[in-house]
Amino acid sequence: MPGHLEILALPGIPQVRSGDDLAKLLLDAMKAAGLRLQLGDVIVLAQKIVSKAEGRTVRLAEVEPGDEARQLAADTGKDARLVQLILDESKDVVRVRKGAPGVIVVEHRRGWIHANAGIDQSNVNSGDPGQWALLLPEDPDASAAALREALHEQTGVWAGVLINDSFGRAWRVGTCGIALGSAGITTAWDLRGQPDMFGRTLEVTVVGRGDELAAAASLVMGQAGEGTPAVLIRGLASENSTATAADLIRPREEDLFR
Repeated sequence: MPGHLEILALPGIPQVRSGDDLAKLLLDAMKAAGLRLQLGDVIVLAQKIVSKAEGRTVRLAEVEPGDEARQLAADTGKDARLVQLILDESKDVVRVRKGAPGVIVVEHRRGWIHANAGIDQSNVNSGDPGQWALLLPEDPDASAAALREALHEQTGVWAGVLINDSFGRAWRVGTCGIALGSAGITTAWDLRGQPDMFGRTLEVTVVGRGDELAAAASLVMGQAGEGTPAVLIRGLASENSTATAADLIRPREEDLFR
């Protein structure tokens, strides 16, 4: 375990648009901050800038809601077009809290259990607020891997890359940063079979390391209008893990909340 970590904001990243080169934007920000990528570094990016770069913005005027979306919209006080996008991004509706503001908890087609399929309308389009929605990246682990490769091509350094999103948690108040996508770092640290301080063998301890790093980064990134969508975590040991953020999704047969 590291005795010391640095979490450094990468300033000056502009508003990201579809097709933007995230690797270039990140390296430009690092250069402006007097930083160079090193082995062991982990770059953490807000999901929102990854989605924007990948063109995952949808204009609500172009969405036609179906009957199920209209009913759920009536139950929850949501825009039926937004509800249709939630259904399109989901495998199953898990829970619905009726009334306004309502909540639709779903199983995303990528396996996450969360509210509204992670679809966001904040800080999406300044020219027509409220009429656009931003979907999660198509495959966040693949997005992280591609960015890691691009950073290596330009610097020669294999850094870790983590895509951060804010999730609510069962039994806990408030959102917390989690690892939505990851490349090059261990995301689930399995300590089962190892001894504790007194020699007792650990039987169930698996550390959600990817989520812990994402949550730590959120303290610097913020979750509202701070305009700091990327940070550098420095002080970890260098690794080249093949683990992904998908490793952190609990299998349905082990999910006691459904």
